[in-house]
Amino acid sequence: MKCCTRMELAGRVLGLALLHRCLIDTFFTRTFYKMLLEQPITIHDLEHVDNEFYRSMIWIRENPIDLSLGMSFLVTQDDNGVLFEKELLPNGADLPVTDLNKEEFISLVVKWRVERGVEQQTKALLRGIHQIIDRDFLRVFTVDQLELVLSGSIEINLDDWRSNTEYRISTLDLIVFLNLVAPFEKVALTSYGGYYDEHVLIEWFWTTVEDMTNGNRLKLLQFVTGTSSVPFEGFAMLRGSNGPKRFTIEKWGDEGSLPRAHTCFNRLDLPCYPTRHILKAKLFMAITEGINYAIE
Repeated sequence: MKCCTRMELAGRVLGLALLHRCLIDTFFTRTFYKMLLEQPITIHDLEHVDNEFYRSMIWIRENPIDLSLGMSFLVTQDDNGVLFEKELLPNGADLPVTDLNKEEFISLVVKWRVERGVEQQTKALLRGIHQIIDRDFLRVFTVDQLELVLSGSIEINLDDWRSNTEYRISTLDLIVFLNLVAPFEKVALTSYGGYYDEHVLIEWFWTTVEDMTNGNRLKLLQFVTGTSSVPFEGFAMLRGSNGPKRFTIEKWGDEGSLPRAHTCFNRLDLPCYPTRHILKAKLFMAITEGINYAIE
């Protein structure tokens, strides 16, 4: 009972994530998404979940049934180490599997394989989701669409990333800058040394990111934002702790410092390193070994 209560709570969390367009930083199996959409599970959905089981079902489908094997609508189930037999249909133990009914047998076995031991938990999860999201609204999605909305995309479009990145000067440097120019005519922040898209260090940064594998780009994204996927609408819809917040790079620190991240604000604090080689080395160290987070 306690487990079902927790699953119902988990369902509400998934529903709220979907409602508020917050990414769940994990990817589920195709069968899980079909379960959320209350779509029938087919044998092909299990190919990458349990390949051995999948191949055995395909063999049954493609070959004549040998009646001497005595197959019936009966399966063996493991309940915490205790084996017992479960009938797929009423009186299934007495119903032989033949070439005429083997498609029904396969369908029932696939359903059993997906639901075994978790049927009540699955119902609780769906009950929690439907408390937040109307069932009919949820069914509008395809499996691929639901996966994209809940978990985002792991394929990074570098042009989209760069065009939706903001640059800012550190608070300390801004105070110094404003004090310096206060008696004079206002000038652009870039004239004082803040980052901007054509700044040489920013050019080095994006060249370094361009040279990365997609896996390392995801590590960089996770380092800065706390999530390793991109919203289905693209980088323009990255979210911070207080709503939409674009990827931001701020000039900070000295060349001896590692880059640091403010995940609540999707912000990378990046020192102005003297060479691209140093920038690349420091950035890779930060995202792979020297995780450096800061909290504001």
